[in-house]
Amino acid sequence: QVQLVESGGGLVQAGGSLRLSCAASGRTFSNYAMGWFRQAPGQERDAVAAIRWRGGSQYYADSVKGRFTISRDNAKNTVYLQMNSLKPEDTAVYYCAAAPDVYRSNWYASSNYDYWGQGTQVTVSS
Repeated sequence: QVQLVESGGGLVQAGGSLRLSCAASGRTFSNYAMGWFRQAPGQERDAVAAIRWRGGSQYYADSVKGRFTISRDNAKNTVYLQMNSLKPEDTAVYYCAAAPDVYRSNWYASSNYDYWGQGTQVTVSS
């Protein structure tokens, strides 16, 4: 079992920045790939970014490329999502998730992730 707890969400003006954190406990964190998803009211849950278990490869949704950066600190059992140049369209509940590993063909599929956090709200005002 892996338990995930997100933090760092809040209210920010358009153009601002936030850094989300996801703290993991349970099984060895470094053995899992990690992803970030988001869900706006009335919308489907969409993949935002992911980072592989091995090799450090990162994947991003087109909508956040160049603005968001995913990283991990295995010593701290934590994954981060640095969000810059935020837009109102980024408003959503953000979830972190853990997978055995991810690849370019499946990183965006929520079904690949076995464990999920409770989510943290990000609101970007105009």
